[in-house]
Amino acid sequence: QVQLVESGGGLVQAGGSLRLSCVVSGNIISGNSMGWYRQAPGNLGNQPELVAAITSAGITTYADFAKGRFAISRDNIKNTAYLQMNSLKPEDTAVYYCNFQQDLYTKWGQGTQVTVSS
Repeated sequence: QVQLVESGGGLVQAGGSLRLSCVVSGNIISGNSMGWYRQAPGNLGNQPELVAAITSAGITTYADFAKGRFAISRDNIKNTAYLQMNSLKPEDTAVYYCNFQQDLYTKWGQGTQVTVSS
């Protein structure tokens, strides 16, 4: 079993920055991947969309909208993943979910709200 604890969401003005954190605990092995997904208010009927992901080896993947503005990183000693979000836009408003994958196991966090005002 793995547990995820997210933090760092909140309200920010357009152009501002936020940093999300996701701490993983439990039965963790090497070769895993951590990522951030989001679900916007008008998109509740669909699956959360990928924002960024990073493997335990440090290989990163970004959605097109995140490239150049967001940066994902992780500290394998602290078992924590971070999402630094800069130049935020109102359309970035969403619930952001941390995701952890190892082998065939997937775990989702409870989500943290990010609201960007114009």
